[in-house]
Amino acid sequence: MSSLKSIAATAVAILLLSACSSTKLENVSDAKASSAVASVVADHLNPNSEISKERSVYFAFDQFDIKADQAAVVERQGKYLSANGALKVRVEGNADERGGREYNLALGQKRAEAVVRGLKAYGVKDGQAEPVSFGSEKPKAAGHDEASWAQNRRADVSYLSK
Repeated sequence: MSSLKSIAATAVAILLLSACSSTKLENVSDAKASSAVASVVADHLNPNSEISKERSVYFAFDQFDIKADQAAVVERQGKYLSANGALKVRVEGNADERGGREYNLALGQKRAEAVVRGLKAYGVKDGQAEPVSFGSEKPKAAGHDEASWAQNRRADVSYLSK
């Protein structure tokens, strides 16, 4: 009798498994598939998330204080990092091409440190965000005009892989 129950249980299990395996990914709409993938990918790795799209904080000429219109970027990144304490970032300070090499490196460092202080205001732990400076060595825009310089006066939040 117990062998009959065991055979019946095995048959039911096989039927259930074969029914599950007949579901194909093609039957899932693109929107549902995209949603499922997006829910699995962390925001800092998802190119469509605000965390990924807005990682740069821009500065005025010869300044390293965070402007009011840039505070939302710092807040969003800070809250995300605070909620994900295992993540680490490098905050990369940059300057436009005007000024000497040493001056631009120092200014980039002050910008990176200002952003790190801002992130810490939202709960980012010591050691979770490292400030570094590239001075004018890594421009975002190649032009030699105010529009290009404005893009190059920034600090970028760069997530580090584990």
